Amino acid sequence: MIDPVRHRQLEELDQVELCVKILNSSRNELYLNMRHLDVSLSSLGFQAAWGRRGAACDGFLIYYGPDFLIETYQKSRALVNRLYLHMLFHCLFGHMDGRGKRDKGLWDLACDIAMESVIDGLYQKCVRIPPSMLRRETYLRLKNRGISVFTAEGIYRELAAMGLKEKQLARLSQEFKVDDHDLWEKEMPRSRMVRRQNQWKENRERMQTALETNGQKDPGDGGQGLLEQVQAENRERYDYRAFLRKFSVLREELQVDQDSFDPIFYTLGLSMYGNLPLVEPLETKEVRRIEEFAIVLDTSMSCSGRLIRRFLEETCSVLSASESYFRKVNIHIIQCDEKVRSDVTVHNEEEFQAYMKNFTISGFGGTDFRPAFQYVEELRARGELRQLRGLIYFTDGRGVYPVKKPPYDTVFVFLEENFTDISVPGWAMKVILSAAELMGEPEIGFGPGEASVGPGGDSAGPDGDSAGSGRDAVQHMEEINGDWQEEIPRDGMQW
Repeated sequence: MIDPVRHRQLEELDQVELCVKILNSSRNELYLNMRHLDVSLSSLGFQAAWGRRGAACDGFLIYYGPDFLIETYQKSRALVNRLYLHMLFHCLFGHMDGRGKRDKGLWDLACDIAMESVIDGLYQKCVRIPPSMLRRETYLRLKNRGISVFTAEGIYRELAAMGLKEKQLARLSQEFKVDDHDLWEKEMPRSRMVRRQNQWKENRERMQTALETNGQKDPGDGGQGLLEQVQAENRERYDYRAFLRKFSVLREELQVDQDSFDPIFYTLGLSMYGNLPLVEPLETKEVRRIEEFAIVLDTSMSCSGRLIRRFLEETCSVLSASESYFRKVNIHIIQCDEKVRSDVTVHNEEEFQAYMKNFTISGFGGTDFRPAFQYVEELRARGELRQLRGLIYFTDGRGVYPVKKPPYDTVFVFLEENFTDISVPGWAMKVILSAAELMGEPEIGFGPGEASVGPGGDSAGPDGDSAGSGRDAVQHMEEINGDWQEEIPRDGMQW
């Protein structure tokens, strides 16, 4: 008589062996078609999870339900390849550790849309499945909202700004969900989490190198979209406030210098002579702080007024941080398109607040960076800028740059979603900020009437800047409410 428990165990073992063969075959097929994924593909192990109806990954192992995997393989080998690649991309692009304070449901959806858009753009037979009408429409909507590279952060911001109804979100989730995300934030030792982050960061950098050196041989294979994603993820993140300290100068300021003060002699005098310290701390201290610099705002037609205003607030908000600035500063705020439109000097936080209260943008012409540098040179010649350490130019990069390096540090600040830096001269520094860093994450409102326009929205700001993408207000409100105008043929369904 056959032991039923033993018989079930043997069947499960056969299932696991079959699943391991399926996953190994999928990994080999992906490797043969995408050699740049060699190290990443070998970084994940497999673990059967009985009772799981799906698959999930924690950055180290792929946990799969054997029945689910076998059924998926029977439908199509390409589905298993896409599942494997989808989870691999989640690891490569740091989605497991990138949520922060964002809404989990919307973050999961944004991550799935981002990864599926990359896979849909890969013209490889092993993963190629024609995208549905809903997918094509979703990608088109996001592109029309100004997203050039489909990062999870950018998609999240736009989805939150749209204020979609629960039914629409559910339909999108059903369309784009491939794996489970329940293991992304499971508790683990910090050392293990750091090891996971470092491992996938190194894999991502290797993949970028491989794509840049070998990935351009066949431009029709869709690898360009993947390269843009990797470059965006590998781009160095800056603490913008810390970066501003590069423009600091050394000067004495009235404050106690604790570093040069020896408390031993101080307390010895108090103990021996009553209230008579033998030594007192110095009343001045040499400190490195920002004293003066110039801020140039690109007010040409291609720059958004809302983002210009928010950048200015972010740059000057640290005036109240005494550890970064002297009590009195000399900051020139210059607006320039093809010529200098205005120059306002602020010396403290009160003057800046008064300036921002009546802040208006002048310009909206072409873009030429040279007049601003010529004007700053005139200020230096007149002695209005004596210790200028740096100039910050907020722009989208589309303009004429000066050829000669100025005698002070220059940094061009770009917005991540809309910039070009191909013509930036070698002597200039570049800082790339995301709209989320400037504007913060938009509030999430589900359903009509609850939407809040975030960085991707195009409503006019207090400075009168109009929609950056050129859509009229009627269409914008229709998009927020989910009743979108038809841009491509639909399959009888709406978001």
